[in-house]
Amino acid sequence: MRTSGILFPIFSLPGKYGIGCFSEEAYKFVDFLVEARQTYWQILPLGPTGYGDSPYQSFSTFAGNPYLISLEDLIAQGLLTKKECDEADFGDGMEVDYGKLYNSRWDLLKKAYLRSGHKDTQEFADFQKDNEFWLHDYALFMAVKKAHAGAGLSSWEPDIRDYKAEAVKEWSEKLQDDIGFYEYLQFEFARQWKKLRDYANGQGISIIGDIPIYVSADSSDFWAHRELFQLDERGRIRMIAGVPPDGFSATGQVWGNPLYNWAKHKETGYDWWIRRIAKCKELYDVIRIDHFRGFDEYFAIPAESDTAAAGHWEKGPGTDLFNAIKAALGETPIIAEDLGYVTETVRQLVRDTGFPNMKVLEFAFDSRDSSGAMEYLPYRYKNNCVVYTGTHDNETLRGWIDSILPVERKQVIEYFDVRTKDPQEIVEKMIIAAFGSVADYCIIPLQDYLGLDNSARINQPSTNGKNWKWRVKKEALNGRLSGRIAELTALYGRLPE
Repeated sequence: MRTSGILFPIFSLPGKYGIGCFSEEAYKFVDFLVEARQTYWQILPLGPTGYGDSPYQSFSTFAGNPYLISLEDLIAQGLLTKKECDEADFGDGMEVDYGKLYNSRWDLLKKAYLRSGHKDTQEFADFQKDNEFWLHDYALFMAVKKAHAGAGLSSWEPDIRDYKAEAVKEWSEKLQDDIGFYEYLQFEFARQWKKLRDYANGQGISIIGDIPIYVSADSSDFWAHRELFQLDERGRIRMIAGVPPDGFSATGQVWGNPLYNWAKHKETGYDWWIRRIAKCKELYDVIRIDHFRGFDEYFAIPAESDTAAAGHWEKGPGTDLFNAIKAALGETPIIAEDLGYVTETVRQLVRDTGFPNMKVLEFAFDSRDSSGAMEYLPYRYKNNCVVYTGTHDNETLRGWIDSILPVERKQVIEYFDVRTKDPQEIVEKMIIAAFGSVADYCIIPLQDYLGLDNSARINQPSTNGKNWKWRVKKEALNGRLSGRIAELTALYGRLPE
């Protein structure tokens, strides 16, 4: 079935109180998607943001981001007052100011917790039971982190750093109130997200969620399940994730995430991964897994390295993992993010799983990799794929057009038969090419529909301090835009069933 959707992070929604969240504006965006006759809303990971405010470096792969909890909802519950929220300093609201969010939003959330009385409800008891695999570990992790002034777990006292049973018991007793606070935030996050997702599903909109393949070295996932990662004899991280040097980076990329001990995962029947995907199925309708190629082969870099030059490839679990997930959970809609350095064995893994893979139009005109770029040209697609103009890691289409080399721009103009000097014509024709391709799924970032330049870029990899901040203006989500998208959707046969 031919379908389409919009890529748009929740934090980028308009509205009050400093960040897009599960507020009325989220429900209005669902209505906008319906008016635009879309099938999917693709979002970024929902986990609590860690280093650099990145949703791909989260304190937990199971937990939700408390910043996305709607303060308006808490006001409606009588847990906060409008005056309290209005008087808090969240910045000017034009973009997300994480520093001010940290200083203001946590205080409000703590007030709501102290007024909630949630501990005495059966609903909360059921939530604790349903999430016992990860909830207490996450809440304790955050409470211990707070007790250490936010320091990473590598600097904690050895016994609690290494998750020793006696230390876990001692800190759990000592930090009961903080643990209760962090558990409450997850309860409220889950309640509000379920309400929003149910509304979207009821309107015919499915949610595409995004998960990184790896977890953060400063996360409750790594802390509480150290045996599932590659450690040395002292229990320290031995190898970390990244990608090798290439035409884009002479030294490669060092991500710093601990690598999985796949032999141990296999020994447990991939229990942790099955639980992780099961949680994702609670949250999303479709799961996009970032860096899918790491399941075939992954690049392993010695933990002490500053560059990726000393790294090497190791074999991943392959189809064995996905067979185990299917046996445990049944059919699971997954999108394989197979971008970057792709070998024939990666392609075979994608074919073996049957998952749709990704095509990005911006990649089709890269003169640094002309042979690899060819596979992103629309005439090369097979139907079982997802076409994007760009992703959250790319420049906006308008920004990309302004920054590419003259030889690349000439190729773009010729390929899309651009007749004017207006760069907006290129944007329009590239969107139309995505819609008209044979790809089963067509996902366009909202910024590209709006023709915005790189000031609206979501993320520039390997940089800090300027990412994950962009917010759309409320007036941009208007009937004229939804009408244009609806016209394209109908013209190219991508209407919802």
